[in-house]
Amino acid sequence: MKISDRSLNLGTENAFVVLAEVNKLIQSGKEIISFCIGQPDFHTPVNIQNVAIDAIKNGKHGYTPSAGIHELRFAISNYFNRTRDLKTKPEEIVVAAGAKPFIMYSILATTDYDSGNEVIYPNPGFPIYESQIKAMGAKAVPLHLNENREFSVDPNLLEKLINKNTRLLILNSPHNPTGGIISDKDFDSIVQILKDYPDVWIFADEIYSNLCFKEKYFSISKYSSILDRLILCDGVSKTWAMTGWRIGFAWCPKLAEIFTKWITNTESCASHISQLAAVEALDGDQNEAKKMFNEFKKRKNFIVEKINQIPGITCKDPGGAFYIWPNITKACEMLGFNSAEEFRKKLLEQEGVAVLSDIHFGVKVPNSGEHIRFSYAASIEEIEKGLNKLDNFIKTNQKNNF
Repeated sequence: MKISDRSLNLGTENAFVVLAEVNKLIQSGKEIISFCIGQPDFHTPVNIQNVAIDAIKNGKHGYTPSAGIHELRFAISNYFNRTRDLKTKPEEIVVAAGAKPFIMYSILATTDYDSGNEVIYPNPGFPIYESQIKAMGAKAVPLHLNENREFSVDPNLLEKLINKNTRLLILNSPHNPTGGIISDKDFDSIVQILKDYPDVWIFADEIYSNLCFKEKYFSISKYSSILDRLILCDGVSKTWAMTGWRIGFAWCPKLAEIFTKWITNTESCASHISQLAAVEALDGDQNEAKKMFNEFKKRKNFIVEKINQIPGITCKDPGGAFYIWPNITKACEMLGFNSAEEFRKKLLEQEGVAVLSDIHFGVKVPNSGEHIRFSYAASIEEIEKGLNKLDNFIKTNQKNNF
């Protein structure tokens, strides 16, 4: 029986692939320190848990409207209005089982299969961007992010890539995997470029919007000139440690009805229980979320300082999210490795430290060197232990001429 080429060629999120590899090693009895998954290591705040428990006891476990329950759409509208200074309405909001489905829905809503439509996406970047663009039959156009620009979007490069075939521009700030933030100046230039391309939609992936460490969060939604073609996407997974609750949401008045149809055709609706819990996340006590933010900032400062002391490694100080993107080019030379992926595999094998390599996040950026991603969603103790092992790995394996 033949399997479709679309399915055989479908990409994946390699964090989960490596996680399965890690879990297999753990089950075999090996001690592993994992920095590979983008998941807060905190429990969901108790006040949110309690709302979900009450929902279960009160029978709130049936279908809901595909676009989401009114209480949650209302809470999301207020959330967007107070955090982005917008004037959204509940009926313009759509809820899905996580923020990830909106990547697919946005591509489906703005491109046609095998028609030459192009989607520009950040590279390195969240791997599902590229895999979904290709699966939906559009042309994937990588927008390279460079270390010498703090991994912000280069408007000059964007201007070279955008054309009459472009239908969607994906922006992610704070950014996975680098932790980079698009600067206000670069946003100004991006919006200026978009004025010449009125048919290009913008998908703003702002799932890490509440995890900005250097400055107040700046959203592209502040530019009124592009609001009529903006898809603003966020969710509760990262800020409130609710990855498994699967609640994401998007605001786009022109596409709300289209998104709702796609949800009806795919997932039917998000979990009623999770939706009620998300209302509490957005409207309830924020003390636990603030504590998590402060802890992530503390960890970020710790890991950046310590990893820059390890021979052969340099690391930019990220502006947000909970990732660092160390440059290990020199370390690979010292150890005689040809790539970051070879470095990653040997590090896991010899020291039991799990990270991801640059090839897990798209095609190699030209002249960028070798990089790995650390998720610092782990305790300070685990981070310190893992970095000590990394330091030992390099010092033990380096060639004599270094």
